Amino acid sequence: MVAQNTSQIRRRLRLGMVGGGPGGFIGAVHRIAARLDDRYELVAAALTADPSRNVSAAAELHIPRGYGDFAQMAAAEAQRADRIDAVAIVTPNHLHFAPAKAFLEAGMHVICDKPVTTTLDDAVELAKIVQRTGLLFALTHNYTGYPMVRQAREMIRDGALGNLRVIQVEYAQDWLATPVENTGQKQAAWRTDPARSGPAGALGDIGTHAFNIAAFVSGLACREVSAEVTTFVPGRRLDDHVQASLRYEKNVRGTLWASQVATGNDNHLGLRIYGDRAGLAWCQERANELVFAPLGEPPRTIARNGAGSLPVAAHASRVPAGHPEGYLEGFAQLYTDFAEQIHARLEDRPADPTALLVPGIADGVEGVRFISAVLASSQNNSAWTALPAVAS
Repeated sequence: MVAQNTSQIRRRLRLGMVGGGPGGFIGAVHRIAARLDDRYELVAAALTADPSRNVSAAAELHIPRGYGDFAQMAAAEAQRADRIDAVAIVTPNHLHFAPAKAFLEAGMHVICDKPVTTTLDDAVELAKIVQRTGLLFALTHNYTGYPMVRQAREMIRDGALGNLRVIQVEYAQDWLATPVENTGQKQAAWRTDPARSGPAGALGDIGTHAFNIAAFVSGLACREVSAEVTTFVPGRRLDDHVQASLRYEKNVRGTLWASQVATGNDNHLGLRIYGDRAGLAWCQERANELVFAPLGEPPRTIARNGAGSLPVAAHASRVPAGHPEGYLEGFAQLYTDFAEQIHARLEDRPADPTALLVPGIADGVEGVRFISAVLASSQNNSAWTALPAVAS
């Protein structure tokens, strides 16, 4: 038997979780994602809003340390020699800011669901805390972890499309086409409740994904919006449909449509970007394919890990070409890249540049600026509205 130098073996990172109790959808997704590449061990949690349930809930999910609430967890973990390295916050939107603040101030890196907060003031305040503490912050816009989304981004930066002209992005679902929030469906109940979701419904839930992926791939900042938000289902308290025109920097124009009442659509996230030399098209429901259409030539489909696929796509892949990857792997890629950033700090070395593609606190602030501008435009008869300025 060959002896191993155990001092050189990279340990799994110790992960905590706030929210995501037994039976919840997104908590299970995050737990799978964190385990997929074997970079984390989930060791501590405050999983529900009921302190009396949290120890048993943690035990049910085989998590060694259960805490009554996030404040208790942050304080206790900060005192441990084997404290968590990072915490995943997978609560409804209104419970993002306070736990993120608590764990950052306790000295732990943060992974947070989007939108980062329900108000722009809180988003800006959280950004200041991240800057002050010098800790890492990841925002789980999971579609940025897809291989062909990263390929599209790289191709645009390499000039394959030439000068960009038009960005079109859409995110269509139909799961809220009826008032399912009144049937006890928990995912629908909190997403349509202003007290828990914040001021935006479909806009915050999927509109921010559409906005983020357009910016991630194009590399462009949105300056102004002309938008209308609509609530189609009677009695619903938040929007379930949004349509917007966008003005980007460099004179690029865009449109964004996000709807959760688009009958016949399961989870259609689509992105098309056009330049003066070529266009690109990607659809989440065919996530392993990217259509590249040079001007005057037949369109060609680039398959993940197939001919024409770039190293940046291979970095985000786990299986050979022809074997589908998708939603769970997209989340996993963000967790893995974030782990690389943490390990780089622990080992006092630069992080792999590809691992820096994970959305961070600046992307979170941009998302809330977008929400604020869309709501303001809609309230002002779709007038062109600048994304609000924030103090640096």
